[in-house]
Amino acid sequence: MGCVFMALLLMNCSNFDDINTNPDSTTEGSASMLCTNNILVMAKFSGKDAKAMVSDNAFPKYVGYANEGIMGTQYNQIGNSSFGAMTMLPNIDQMNEYAKGTLMESSYAGVGYFLRAAMFYRLTMEMGDIPYSDANLGLKEVYRPKYDLQEDVLLGVVNELEKADSCFKSGTTFNGDPTPYNGNPDKWRRATNAFALRVLMSLSSKEGSSKINIKERFAKIVSENYLMEASTGYWGLVYSSQNRHPLYSTSDQFTSRTVISSLLIDNLKKLSDRRMYYIAEPSKAQIASGISESAPDAYVGVDVSMDYAQMNAMHSANKFSALNLRYQLEEASEPRMLITYAEQQLILAEARVRNWITTGAAEDYYQSGVKAALSSMMANTQTKYTHGMAINQDYINSYFTNEAAFKTSTSDQLKQIWMQRYILNFFQDPETSYFEYRRTGYPDFPTNPDTNLNEDNKNGIPLRWLYPTGESDYNRDNLVEALDRQFDGYDEVNKVMWILK
Repeated sequence: MGCVFMALLLMNCSNFDDINTNPDSTTEGSASMLCTNNILVMAKFSGKDAKAMVSDNAFPKYVGYANEGIMGTQYNQIGNSSFGAMTMLPNIDQMNEYAKGTLMESSYAGVGYFLRAAMFYRLTMEMGDIPYSDANLGLKEVYRPKYDLQEDVLLGVVNELEKADSCFKSGTTFNGDPTPYNGNPDKWRRATNAFALRVLMSLSSKEGSSKINIKERFAKIVSENYLMEASTGYWGLVYSSQNRHPLYSTSDQFTSRTVISSLLIDNLKKLSDRRMYYIAEPSKAQIASGISESAPDAYVGVDVSMDYAQMNAMHSANKFSALNLRYQLEEASEPRMLITYAEQQLILAEARVRNWITTGAAEDYYQSGVKAALSSMMANTQTKYTHGMAINQDYINSYFTNEAAFKTSTSDQLKQIWMQRYILNFFQDPETSYFEYRRTGYPDFPTNPDTNLNEDNKNGIPLRWLYPTGESDYNRDNLVEALDRQFDGYDEVNKVMWILK
């Protein structure tokens, strides 16, 4: 009887695919689906949990971490990077292939150029020379890609951003965009140009000695006047009950152990900056001594280079300010904002101070950037988490007094701009803060030779990540060639890449 039933079943099915296919799922790829996945590779936090996000923010000295074991990044321990993001490249090609001949073809091409540029930029900034011109040539049997010079990679990055700008200029609204831009090519174009300004400014030490023509390209982008506006919003992702902030939790496992650095707290105090109340909880010991939660003295940062046992003891005694509870309690405490109008304006302020551009006033750019950052914090945080010191429009309008007023000397102006960029990236894009510290040397990251895990330079911060471990096994000849020409043949975290020389 069973055999008869099976025979009837087979007669009624043209093939096994019919009974193994979910009728409610998509069986063919599309440009839209690939676009979503590709964007998420670059926009979504890639760490596995809240502790990974804390660790990322410990490296640029935003926070310390207590009472669970030493967090290596807090004490300058850095390891291998990864070329894993390059697996996105075939998917970009496939996205563009699906989009051919459609009204959205130009927009998808713009997305592809933008994402390629963002990915290669981050990888070269982490390691130095990387595969670029040979990347994604597996179908042409190039299985061991050569490493391009960092200057050539960065030239390719700015060229791809120019192509992205051109594609978005002629593009139309496209599907599959998980960012708040929702496929708006105008907003993508403005964010692309803002990102290009960041890339070019990161090359400031090479402004007169590179074939990239850094100053000229920067000035050209500004002169074309197609940059982010206050109304453009941010390039990033919205957190929600479906896509919760990585720090959201039903317990305080990570929030209670994460303490804000004195580097950040002390600079916020100097500026009378109310973002301190949005970032931190008051020290419980200070509150117990009778100090109000709205008083600056209630907030105490940790020297993140101090002895770990000493930090634990002081943390157990409630001496330090922990991470604001909104990060634990709110599923969407704030969006993930990776390219912003605020940052763009601060970059323009630096460019004006450096005389890279002649339009506008540095002070106006500086003020508009800071105002945008304060407005964003105000808009994305509930008043109940601000310890009685909520940011409002009157506060924003009166911010630029005393230490926050724009200075007169070039050196002081640059430090003001850099500090505002540093504050802006708290729990947003800490890697960019590290890149900026490496470029400017400011703010001065605390180091302690007695606690520093940077074994080859006990008085310094590492300058790069190591190459992926797999390269030694599968692409050794090209890796050795790249190491020989850059770092005397040695893959080490204190070696100086081209962009820093």
